[in-house]
Amino acid sequence: MRLFVGLGNPGAKYAHNRHNIGFMAVNEIARRHGFASWRRRFQGETAEGALDHEKVILLKPTTYMNDSGRAVQEAANFFKLSAGEITVFQDELELLPAKVRVKVGGGIAGHNGLRSISSHIGNDYRRVRLGIGHPGVKELVHPYVLSDFAKDEGAWVTALCAAVAENAGLLATDRDSAFQNKVHLAMQAKGFFDNGDDGAP
Repeated sequence: MRLFVGLGNPGAKYAHNRHNIGFMAVNEIARRHGFASWRRRFQGETAEGALDHEKVILLKPTTYMNDSGRAVQEAANFFKLSAGEITVFQDELELLPAKVRVKVGGGIAGHNGLRSISSHIGNDYRRVRLGIGHPGVKELVHPYVLSDFAKDEGAWVTALCAAVAENAGLLATDRDSAFQNKVHLAMQAKGFFDNGDDGAP
């Protein structure tokens, strides 16, 4: 069994924020793979299904980003999951828009959702870092992540969430490099990267 956690803030006000791309990704996984309906528990919303014959619980914490770890810990304890069986989908300022990187452990780069999760379950969970770009000035980061994606960003956001969902079974079966490569190739095929672009930030 695996726990896939999408990070974001609850409520319509935040639904299209850059900070909520983690929610968007797990919503698309649920939709594309026919997961059961979302229901409230573990201080969040969960949906259950299977990816590549592996049972997967999707979780969207409803505690707000800064307290995401409480919901993750509650779900992990209930299902008796280790940090290594948990995957977190997060927005990543340090990656260019539409880029994806997967890593286990490492720093949190100032991300309050990751800080909360690490404080509750340790640091050894997988992160799927979904690039949203950086506003260029540190002082603009907070309003940037809490603002909606611009209209001209909609195409790549939709395409990225679709590519993540299409290949999510690779994450459920620990094929991280294959997942990263498949998503990159899908985005490249749709014209979001040049052919010579290796996906590096």
